[in-house]
Formats: sequence, C-alpha cells, structure tokens
Amino acid sequence: MQIWESVVIGAGQAGLSTSYHLRRLGVEHVVLDADERPGGAWQHRWDSLTMDDVHGVADLPDAPAPGRGDEPANQVIASWFDEYEQAQELPVLRPVRVDAVTDEDGLLVVRSGGRSWTSRTLVNATGTWTHPFVPTYPGQRDFAGEQWHTVSYPGREHFAGMRVLVVGAGASAVQLIGEIATVADVVWATRRPPR
Repeated sequence: MQIWESVVIGAGQAGLSTSYHLRRLGVEHVVLDADERPGGAWQHRWDSLTMDDVHGVADLPDAPAPGRGDEPANQVIASWFDEYEQAQELPVLRPVRVDAVTDEDGLLVVRSGGRSWTSRTLVNATGTWTHPFVPTYPGQRDFAGEQWHTVSYPGREHFAGMRVLVVGAGASAVQLIGEIATVADVVWATRRPPR
C-alpha cells in the first residue's frame, strides 16, 4: 500500500497552487479532481462572462494570470489551468469524485468509489461551486416566480422583459446585474451597502 505524504482534493486555483508548492518542497502527493478536464469552477461559469467582466484572477505560482479581453472566461481560465498543470508536471488525477475521508490508525484514507489513497496529510481545496449556499427566507415557498442561483444562471436572454431581483453583494451579483440590466428591469438587494 502506497502512503502519500499529502493528498490534495480539488484542482482549481487553490489546489494547483498547493500542488506547485508541495512539488517544490519535494512532498510526494497526488491531486484528485472531480471534473473531467482542467478548469476548476471557472469552466462552469456562464459563457457570456468575458475576461473583461471578471473582477480579477490571482496569479498561479510562476504563472501570471491571463489578461483582460473579450474571450469567455470559462475557456481562457480552463486553458490556462490545463497549460499550467502540464508545464509544472502536477500529479492531477481526474475524474475522481471523493466520497469520504476517514482516519484509520492515524492515517487518512481518501475514498472514491472502489479506489482509495492513503495519506499522512490532506488539503481540501474543493471550493463551493458544486455546493452553493441557497438561503431560505420567509415566503419562499409561496413565491410564484422563478428563483435562480449563479451556478445555474440560464443567460440574460432568459430574463428579457422581466422584473428581476438580484440578491447579494459579491462579484457574481455585480456581473449578473451588468448583464441582465441590458434586457430587464433589475432591482439589487444586499444586507450591507456594497463596497
């Protein structure tokens, strides 16, 4: 049985950066990623989100982030991640969806279906894209309109001629407002004044 020094779960920005530094330090590790291809959560963003629209992308170690432009961010960032994995020779395995992590006699056992990896340490770099927080609020069940979360955004055309309430003060809310407001009447609600 192989015992890894570390297992990294997720090959998005955090997972790739972690793998780079583990490799640089000579730490034997493997990166497990649930997606079919490189790109992290970026590959799942809406097609109309361009590099001009994103509020910024952090550099990867030894690799500056792509610049601004009118190309779709989900393609640009996915390609950048793919090139980075190859150039840095990072040990990414995909698709591997982790089902469980258990402690067995002081070692961590990471399971995916019938496969497993045993490790001394683990880095959880999974992010939140596949498990978005959808809050509940009074009257939600009685609301007759549509309710969407960023992860399932159908595109601005879907909202043409509608009255739309965008809730939240994050970058995605601002980006969606900029898009939807061109085809619909938009109201923006936040808990605190946006900064």
